[in-house]
Amino acid sequence: MNDFKYLKELSKQYPNISAASAEIINLQAILNLPKGTEHFVSDLHGEYEKFSHILRNGSGAIRGKIDDQFGNILSIKEKKNLASVIYYPEQKMDLMEEELSEEELDSWYRTTLIRLILMAKLAASKYTRSKVRKAMPPVFAYIMEELITEHGMLDKDEYFDQIIETVLKTGQVRELIAALGHLIQRLTIDHLHVIGDIYDRGPGAHRIMDCLMDYHSLDIQWGNHDILWMGAASGHGACIANVVRISARYNNLDTLENGYGINLIPLARFALDCYKDDPCELFTISGDVQEEDVRELDLNKKMHKAIAVIQFKLEGRLIRRRPDFGMEERLLLDKINYEKGTICMRGKEYPLKDTHFPTIDPKDPYRLTKEEEYVMEHLITSFKYCAHLQEHVRFLFSKGSMYLTYNDMVLYHGCVPLNADGSFRQVKINGKKYAGKALCDVLEHHARQGYFEQENSPKKKYGQDIMWYIWSNENSPVYGKDKMATFERYFVEDPDLKKETKDYYYQLIEEEAVLYQILEEFDADGMKGHVVNGHMPVAVKDGESPIKCKGKLFIIDGGFSKAYQKKTGIAGYTLVSNSYGIKLVAHEPFKSRDFVIREETDIHSDTVLSKKVIRRKRVGDTDNGKRIKESIKDLGCLVTAYRKGEISERI
Repeated sequence: MNDFKYLKELSKQYPNISAASAEIINLQAILNLPKGTEHFVSDLHGEYEKFSHILRNGSGAIRGKIDDQFGNILSIKEKKNLASVIYYPEQKMDLMEEELSEEELDSWYRTTLIRLILMAKLAASKYTRSKVRKAMPPVFAYIMEELITEHGMLDKDEYFDQIIETVLKTGQVRELIAALGHLIQRLTIDHLHVIGDIYDRGPGAHRIMDCLMDYHSLDIQWGNHDILWMGAASGHGACIANVVRISARYNNLDTLENGYGINLIPLARFALDCYKDDPCELFTISGDVQEEDVRELDLNKKMHKAIAVIQFKLEGRLIRRRPDFGMEERLLLDKINYEKGTICMRGKEYPLKDTHFPTIDPKDPYRLTKEEEYVMEHLITSFKYCAHLQEHVRFLFSKGSMYLTYNDMVLYHGCVPLNADGSFRQVKINGKKYAGKALCDVLEHHARQGYFEQENSPKKKYGQDIMWYIWSNENSPVYGKDKMATFERYFVEDPDLKKETKDYYYQLIEEEAVLYQILEEFDADGMKGHVVNGHMPVAVKDGESPIKCKGKLFIIDGGFSKAYQKKTGIAGYTLVSNSYGIKLVAHEPFKSRDFVIREETDIHSDTVLSKKVIRRKRVGDTDNGKRIKESIKDLGCLVTAYRKGEISERI
């Protein structure tokens, strides 16, 4: 963009040759800095403590930096102590104050402060001073900048020592150590990619969202569970029923009640009244059940069944009003013979495991009773007017998308719907056919309308229904299975009916031609690019690999969620991309934050793959580098305009 009008606007910011030239020099210097570290996580499923720890330790990167800085100078015990201070500075200092005498504590503070300064200096070495300064708390910015600036001359060393002495004497050592610990964490990860499913069964999704909202630089690719919560926040009944059912099933109603203040009392009263004599044995509660929760277990099972039946009714009504969704096979309540207790599926009759449906009218099975209508009205109101939830969902829309192409990495949660021959599947949305990137774009467009459009407008209603479609349809890029067999898992014994067949994508991603096609479709370099996605847990214990197509694609869902760890055999993957290349890291289960602080034992992490680049990557090699080069070009044109007298300088 080099037209005269633009240059006139640019001249307001850089009023003369000196100002424009100085900025060109600054930007050129930034291009030569090492590329910042990108951190990729996926399928967090509400596991806040583990996610928080992975961010704090940079997937093992901080421990690596400690080894780089201190080598054999420090013992393993000293390195572990220093690492735990960086991860949890305030809590670790509390513990050290309990365990050490006053004299020992003073010595520990002094030693730890010096070591943290050296670590901060190392972490800051690949950034501009301006960027490092912005990462510092304002109250300590000047002191911290002085401490991590190069020193070695006698006068400078004395100055450095004097600052440390003054910090100790004024009683600010705790605050400075905490500030240095958090600075090291922040500088270790330059940018975070969250590839979907923040929400689901774990107890801390709301805390993860609070953490992300405070994070310095990130993007989010929506997962199917995230979209479900986004639809629920818009006030969509079927999405709300799914959210509540899943929360009840995994003993996670606390996230709704305490995390978001959602009023579940009308549902509880209805469930107790309607299913008072029903043991609801099929509606078991998974996950950790504490001793104090056992008494509530019976109520939770009744709530679980009550909301499940409501869900099936609401989904049936949605499918009927949206025949273009092509989901008629999921209309099941009208296929039940309520007298015989059977259901007709695939032309065959199957017995139901539970036949107690007091709220279903066989003549009109998808109609809600007045009591069910009342429950849903209250839930919709609670979800729509929960300020904390709305804040989180607006953030998901602000920072999130269906996919992202970033530094030749194509990021999406689930898949790209494919045909058996590897071509992009054509999917009809609102009367038009879309495939590949265009399909993701149109679904995102309608999802945004479903949340932001005017209340009760046709666009909003369609967009809300599309969010449910994205959650569960076979053509959804974030779902990627032929059906969501929720009803069958509850009510039918036959395992074939419960089977959810994966999209052709998962069979074809080992083929280079398919991967090349996907990379090109999403505007990445087919030769140099990579695809990163999650969604499908990788069964490592059965020999499955997260690395596909000779290292061109990574599936990084390895079991953050405890529920998946028996299947995967590990506790999650993270991907790290820095100036030296790409590392795929596998993590063992996380015990607890207190265990890390007291025992100084980190999560054990193994590097599964390390792809090193021949030449260290610089900022100039990144997408941001391309933007900086454009800015340099524009500034060069401005300097030329000044020199030719086309634009007057302001001195």
